[in-house]
Amino acid sequence: SLKTITFMKKIQLILLCLPLMTLAQQTYVPDDNFEAYLESNGMGDGVANNDYVLTTNINTVSLLMVHNQNISDLTGIEDFTSLSHLYCGSNNLQSLDISNNISLTYLSAAGNHISSLDVTQNTLLNQLFCNGNLLTNLDVSQNISLSVLYCDDNQLTTLDLTKNTSLSSLYCFQNQLTSLDLRNGNNSNMNYFIAHSNPNLSCISVD
Repeated sequence: SLKTITFMKKIQLILLCLPLMTLAQQTYVPDDNFEAYLESNGMGDGVANNDYVLTTNINTVSLLMVHNQNISDLTGIEDFTSLSHLYCGSNNLQSLDISNNISLTYLSAAGNHISSLDVTQNTLLNQLFCNGNLLTNLDVSQNISLSVLYCDDNQLTTLDLTKNTSLSSLYCFQNQLTSLDLRNGNNSNMNYFIAHSNPNLSCISVD
């Protein structure tokens, strides 16, 4: 019937539009310098300073190097769902939300102004560089494969590394540590361990 034909044409039109709707999905990127970097490196939407990039241009990216780009806000990073390596050090970041970047194995966020960093969702993290920030707490209990940790030059008061059975390099000097627990069964495989300049640290718990 005519109604059936009309209905089928509407269905076909909707199905044709679905791929276009998917291609047009956008990610909000409010920081002008972050957006400019993405635009200039083929990850934008072709429109400068509109605070958006195409999600399809970023959700397959595995390596992102945005260090020293004068970025204050990395909003939009949550749609980099395939990201394994993130270099965002030497910027002006005060916060960093990587809870959606569960494929991360390498994070370099040193030299920012980050006061809180949640890496509990990043269970594949192997190397973490968060030195030179304002961290008062760091929970790495979920990062079992973590082998390298640079958390020096922060405001950490405690550091529990008992779950990090693969840890081989630790730089935690120049903090406010009163407790450092390194009893992870892997101390004999440590290559680098520097914990000086923690004036209130009187004891280090080891294997």
